[in-house]
This record gives sequence, C-alpha cells and structure tokens, in this order.
Amino acid sequence: MTVESKPAADASTGELLSQLSAQTSRLVRDEMRLAQKEFHESVKHAGIGVGLFSAAGLLAFLGLATLIGAAVAALSLVLPVWAAAVIVAAALFLVAGIAALIGRRQADEVTPAAPRTVETVKADVEEVKEARHGRT
Repeated sequence: MTVESKPAADASTGELLSQLSAQTSRLVRDEMRLAQKEFHESVKHAGIGVGLFSAAGLLAFLGLATLIGAAVAALSLVLPVWAAAVIVAAALFLVAGIAALIGRRQADEVTPAAPRTVETVKADVEEVKEARHGRT
C-alpha cells in the first residue's frame, strides 16, 4: 500500500506530511515543466522573428544598394560614369560621417552601469563596516 493510497481520515500525521511533501514536489516539478515548455515556445517564436527581421534588414540593404546604383546611373546621364560614382560616394561618406558624429555624441552620454546601485552598495558596505566596529 502506498502512502498516497490511504484515505486522509485514516492517515497519521506523519503520513499526511509525507503526502504533502510528495504532492508539493510533484506540483513544483509539474510547474517547472510547464514553465520550460512555455519558455521553449517563446524562444521558438523569438528565433523565427529574429530570422525574419534579419531577412528584412538584408533586403533593405540590397534595396539601398540598388538605389545608390540608380543614383550613379542617373548622374552618369550628365557626367562621366566615374564622376557620377565619385559624387555619390562622397555624399555617402558625408552621411556616414554625420552619423558617426551623432553616434559618438550619444555614446559620450552613456552613464556607468547602474550608478545609483553602485552608490547604495558602497553606502551599505560603509554601514556594515561601521556597525562591525561598534560605530552606529
């Protein structure tokens, strides 16, 4: 006869506690399995989303390259092809430089990781040191 097969009215306190422990363990394991299954589903969808987003980025890059080629082709109607290519390249370098400057300005504004947390941890350490030496 197993511990779980006895009716609750006939079971001793020890048997009831044993049943509680077994049922709690089973409940926790079942909840962990459910959480793991939900996590796997979430990761699967995230992976598909990232893959599709990457494909969209690649296609957008190819579209931009085509537009750049079209700009060179359009300018080559009035200028030599090499001059049209140099003008378009210079414009692209100008835009890249502006983006780099803006990016550097944004990077300069980045604060250290969690400054308030670092500050409060330092204060906690000082307080523990003072309490250890009897100075409160």
